[in-house]
Amino acid sequence: MTQRTASVERNTLETQIKVAINLDGTGKASFNTGMPFLEHMLDQIARHGLIDLDITCKGDNHIDDHHSAEDTGITLGQAFAKAIGDKKGIRRYGHAYVPLDEALSRVVIDFSGRPGLSYDIKFTKGSIGGFDTELFYEFFQGFVNHAQVTLHIDNLKGHNAHHQIETVFKAFGRALRMAIEHDPRMAGMMPSTKGSL
Repeated sequence: MTQRTASVERNTLETQIKVAINLDGTGKASFNTGMPFLEHMLDQIARHGLIDLDITCKGDNHIDDHHSAEDTGITLGQAFAKAIGDKKGIRRYGHAYVPLDEALSRVVIDFSGRPGLSYDIKFTKGSIGGFDTELFYEFFQGFVNHAQVTLHIDNLKGHNAHHQIETVFKAFGRALRMAIEHDPRMAGMMPSTKGSL
């Protein structure tokens, strides 16, 4: 089976981003984005999704992290869309519940070909490790729009903001892993009655 890989570059006046991805990897990750806490979260995607990720971002972080966070989500979404190919034989749907101490989150994803984000996280703090919690929404919205997926994110409980978002990213990685796996019973078949996704 050919490994599903992609490399994408996205350059604007605000950010210059490179993403390399291997959907059939082992969870290896390398980041240089100027956003240490987001890198910690991206590492959860790699580790729990068994996806190799290499992401560099040079952005206008001297203003704030908004453009870099959103554009990283966009570029990662583009890389997923490129690497996943025609989607034949994949499970398509993925879901996960992940706890971390008092926090619990649920993430459900569908590689539907239609972008849609339902996002419910009531953060108990406005920033974590110097990173604005509002920017996680921008990251996921950018990803959804360009990976062409339907994504439901719910933090069900938690009072430590770090735990809240870490459970989300771990569950996101696990849900991705399930959705992009090859289903031996679907070999070569499109997981849709429409015949395309």
